[in-house]
Amino acid sequence: MPHPIPSAAHSENNCYFCSVMAELEKHELSLKQQVALLPFSPGVYQFVDRTGKIIYVGKAKSLRKRVSSYFVQSREHSAKVRVMVRQIVEIRHFVVDSEADALLLENSLIKTLQPRYNILLKDDKSYPWIVVRREPFPRVQSTRQLVRDGSQYFGPYSSVMMQHSVLEFIREVVPLRTCKLNLTPEAIAKGRYTVCLQYHLGNCKGPCIGAQSEEEYDRLVGMVVSVLKGDLRPVRTYLETEMTRAAAELKFEAAQRYKQRLDALDNYSSKSVIVSARIVDVDVFSLVTDGDEAFCNFVRIRHGSITGIHTVKLTAGIEEDRPAMLTLAIQHIVEEIGGGELAREVIVPFLPSAAMLFDGVTFTVPKRGEKLDLLSFSERSARIYRAEQLKNLEIKNPERHTERLMESMRRELHLQKAPRHIECFDNSNLQGTHPVASCVVFRDGKPSRKEYRHFNVKTVVGPDDFASMREIVHRRYSRLLAEGAELPDLIIVDGGKGQLSSAYGVLQELGIADRVPIVGLAKRIEEIFFPNDPMPYYLSRTGEPLKVVCHIRDEAHRFGITFHRQKRSNDFIHTELEQIEGIGERSIATLLRHFRTVSRIKTANLEELTALVGAAKGRKVYTYFHSDNV
Repeated sequence: MPHPIPSAAHSENNCYFCSVMAELEKHELSLKQQVALLPFSPGVYQFVDRTGKIIYVGKAKSLRKRVSSYFVQSREHSAKVRVMVRQIVEIRHFVVDSEADALLLENSLIKTLQPRYNILLKDDKSYPWIVVRREPFPRVQSTRQLVRDGSQYFGPYSSVMMQHSVLEFIREVVPLRTCKLNLTPEAIAKGRYTVCLQYHLGNCKGPCIGAQSEEEYDRLVGMVVSVLKGDLRPVRTYLETEMTRAAAELKFEAAQRYKQRLDALDNYSSKSVIVSARIVDVDVFSLVTDGDEAFCNFVRIRHGSITGIHTVKLTAGIEEDRPAMLTLAIQHIVEEIGGGELAREVIVPFLPSAAMLFDGVTFTVPKRGEKLDLLSFSERSARIYRAEQLKNLEIKNPERHTERLMESMRRELHLQKAPRHIECFDNSNLQGTHPVASCVVFRDGKPSRKEYRHFNVKTVVGPDDFASMREIVHRRYSRLLAEGAELPDLIIVDGGKGQLSSAYGVLQELGIADRVPIVGLAKRIEEIFFPNDPMPYYLSRTGEPLKVVCHIRDEAHRFGITFHRQKRSNDFIHTELEQIEGIGERSIATLLRHFRTVSRIKTANLEELTALVGAAKGRKVYTYFHSDNV
């Protein structure tokens, strides 16, 4: 029986925190904003009405795409759907690994919650399993009933077709019996049975007449169990070998059958954390901390299926002891959400500080297996909830997001102050021709395009990126110093140690090297270089600072290369027209304004050219392009 939590356990004497917030904070966001926060991941969503009651549970391959479809005007929506949508005030969701897990979780929640607008599932035999019977010469069968008789159950399977494919594959690869005979040693010894058709077809080796020993049969069953547990390598090797052999013998239909089984094998999942045959009744708690806040997720497993998922947010007080946080979170969740009861076994990431308060409860800290998978699922749910809370706050208060981003960049890049004003430089040239450079400006992590600047490199001959960088950085900051303008909080140079050293030398010459930090960003694997440090530094691959720095670098490259292409294009056009003696810039502009391209000028007749630039200049242009015809 589940065990109640003593009411004294929730007294103020045991509280290490300022407050424990409600299970899900009231959403002040509009439905449109809530939909925009949903991920493009598979999962399960819930619609909640004004009374806090869940009125619909659904599954989705992409949560945002599926949920957003309810709020789009469509003639395909039934009257019942339109009535339901008008009642929605909150959207909840849970992210899972696959569509199969989403289907299983949806099934479990519908049975538990009985939402008004769902097709209610009242059949307890909804999941297909594969069972290896506990009996002499065990059979491998399909079932929808879990009987705790010592048999091994594998699954559940979200698709009956997938389950049948696995069973068919096993039966074709491993010769096991399918009959219902009671093959006890005594019955076999008395010779009660005779072989059936499956023996003559080669699908069974005749254990009923003693033609196959129990040891040999158990070895085959062990191979089947390893396949059902997920060790697919021997099976994959077998199928690939047989497919190749059949194709070599021109047995293409047989090769296609093996190919289909390989495809089924690729889609096969040996187990799911959503529903389990081994874990019957447990509660799972995980804790994710973030500064002075903590997020505790609770997953309830009953009869092998997830029947509830909740997350609460805690605000830490003076002490930030994680075991104490977990103790208080368990007390609060069980009293407010769990009906005051805990399962006999509770899975946790570490032992709570006051485990003795929970009488009759065993706390398990898993190291491997399905229990660890369940704990990982719970922790991921807590992290997703934490990310959503941050997004909610940033939508309500965009400045909070900016502050958090700037502080994160300051910390990651080891700066003295937040880099609210960032400038980035990039060079562009084609084998030393048309050398140009670009400078892009970002403020509070966003581009300030009105402050972007192009530069024509004036003093460098040939492809010398280092010299070009020195010239551009000197021109930029000598001008800012002369005008008394604001200097940036951070300079980023698109390039490695060479470009960084050139730019840093200029800052030293100008006397601002100690006032403005500078870093170099290598293009290959996003290595960050600091002045006078030969070793690269790597930002977190999943953090926002790296995304912002790469965005700035890419924007500088885009802005510079666009200017470079434009300059090359203009120079190419003008070079060909300027070869014509007596044709100046005004005439060239007139011709291009009218004909748009040089190719059209080449095909124009003499009258058209004369009408635009006069008889003398028109004849010169015509003669230049038609010298063979004049």
